[in-house]
Amino acid sequence: MTAVGRARARTVAAPAAVVSLLALAAAAAAGQLLLGRGLPVAEVLPALLRDGADPLGERILWELRLPRAAVALLAGACLGVSGLLLQVALRNPLASPELTGVGGGAVLGVVLGLRTGLVSAQAHTSVLAALCGGVGGGALLWLLSGRRRSDPVWLTVNGVIVGVALSGATSVLLVLSQAEAAGALRWLTGSLTGLTAAHAALVLPWAAVGIGAAWLLSPVLAVLQGGDDHARSVGLEPKPARFAVLLCAVLLAAAAVSVVGMAGFVGLIAPLLASALVGRDPRLLVPVAALIGAVALSGADALAQGVTLLVPEGPQAQRLGLPAGSVTSIAGAILLIAAVRRRGLLNTGT
Repeated sequence: MTAVGRARARTVAAPAAVVSLLALAAAAAAGQLLLGRGLPVAEVLPALLRDGADPLGERILWELRLPRAAVALLAGACLGVSGLLLQVALRNPLASPELTGVGGGAVLGVVLGLRTGLVSAQAHTSVLAALCGGVGGGALLWLLSGRRRSDPVWLTVNGVIVGVALSGATSVLLVLSQAEAAGALRWLTGSLTGLTAAHAALVLPWAAVGIGAAWLLSPVLAVLQGGDDHARSVGLEPKPARFAVLLCAVLLAAAAVSVVGMAGFVGLIAPLLASALVGRDPRLLVPVAALIGAVALSGADALAQGVTLLVPEGPQAQRLGLPAGSVTSIAGAILLIAAVRRRGLLNTGT
């Protein structure tokens, strides 16, 4: 089949892919509602319907599990679209929040803001702190990469170095503040434990604005995919266009990281799978990458809760909860290795 034929086939298959991803997102969220301690599976539906269920069970479902599922879907969508924008703007299929210094910088920005008392958790100031940190982390990578920043491998290697350095700085801050360390560790591990409706309300407007802006930037993304010379030939100045796309990417990453922390590989794998499913049209890539990111983080949290149930109940059981970020890191690494071995998946990248 020719390239044009494959593109047409993907366009025709796009609605089916969207419907399938919506079904997967619903299944993943249902898994989050069903799994966990304190509310047996048989009591979930009565608690959801408020039909004679135990009042404590209703509180667990409505005040913890439902907000947790909502945050997972929103944050995962943010990370998926953020990764897509980074890959298009940097013309690098390996770009993602955690490999460009954006994610590590956002985490450091939040922790530093909390440590200095300039921001509060569950407040929009934490997103702004993450945004400033993400911009700083991305700028550090840009400077460190020098003239070879157009080399995908060089940029990725330097991104790993910047990420490790920023993670180390965050660890130092946490060690200096033992009282906040236990709660702040979620930003390093990517955990959704203890999230409430306030967290969902925090991330919702940023996700709506960021993903909406990303979709509106679809024509710009389509031009940038062709390279700088192509952009100039159609009258688009690439530098300011790329800056707008990168700013949107950092905003989305900051919104997710400020609430759930660093959920590794979601922003890397979601765009790659999206391009494999629907091709390179950004009007389709943006919503599909958002859906894949939502499915990935929600499904990872459901799996993490299922694994946590294997831990014998006791005083430490809640503290031993497996973070969703651990699941996404393991699964993402496996998928990335498979993608690199096939190479065909990377070659379809944006």
